[in-house]
Amino acid sequence: MVSAVLAASDGVKQVICISWGTKYGAPFINRLYAMVKRNITPPFTFTCFTDNRGDLNPEIVCEDLPPLDVENMPVRTKGIWPKGRLWGPKLGNLSGPVLFLDLDLVIVGSLDSFFEVGGPNDVILSRNQTTPFERLGQTSLFRFPVGKLVPLQEKFRADPQGVADKYQFEQRFVTRNAPGGAKFFPRRWVLHFRQDCRWPFPLNYFLTPRLPADARVILFPRDFHPQFAVEGRFGLKGRAAPPLDHIRHMFDPERRRNRPLFRYLRHYIRPTPWVADHWRE
Repeated sequence: MVSAVLAASDGVKQVICISWGTKYGAPFINRLYAMVKRNITPPFTFTCFTDNRGDLNPEIVCEDLPPLDVENMPVRTKGIWPKGRLWGPKLGNLSGPVLFLDLDLVIVGSLDSFFEVGGPNDVILSRNQTTPFERLGQTSLFRFPVGKLVPLQEKFRADPQGVADKYQFEQRFVTRNAPGGAKFFPRRWVLHFRQDCRWPFPLNYFLTPRLPADARVILFPRDFHPQFAVEGRFGLKGRAAPPLDHIRHMFDPERRRNRPLFRYLRHYIRPTPWVADHWRE
């Protein structure tokens, strides 16, 4: 039996992503498409809204970036506000519910259930695990009907800097202002690598980050790319090193980059092969 969500899109699971500039590009888009294809039951479409179609898998449906019509985008903000392009009245030739995925997440289980929860007119976000005491969604993965978020785009366009200053992150803006209110996917479906997979100190030196059995998607926010987990690097400036080498350098200010000692010790992960198993074309 086709769910009401799928019935609103003629039985097709519609997955979308967005890419602009040079930070990610074709390798990330192609990997994401390959992960979707392995973890979804057809029929489905995968549409990328992008300013560069070079080297993309020919099976990917490419569309130009939707207009946003904001002359001065916010500055000094943590939010990824260009995602506001997705809040417009049209998204290429798509209509009905679409599932948005960030380019740097890792799919580890079936996506089918994301098209079964709620109704076709609902805005449903993954839970934001970094603020457990705030009812906050995560727009690294969320589902919405095309055109439903137009009021958000209009509000943002009227005062981009003011909106960014008030909400800081675009996901907080979406959560607080989604027409009809925001709903959430089950907490354990979408997990945060640092919070839900890596072990706390001192177990992080002995155990490989875990993959919970009920996870479907793993998020890698704030410039912590999946490749860093594969290599055993904690972040952009981290270094892959055996556990004893990392501990040996805890009194070296240069290697610690002046971080407090306990923070330095916590910021260690062992290489994580299961990330590489999933994060591939």
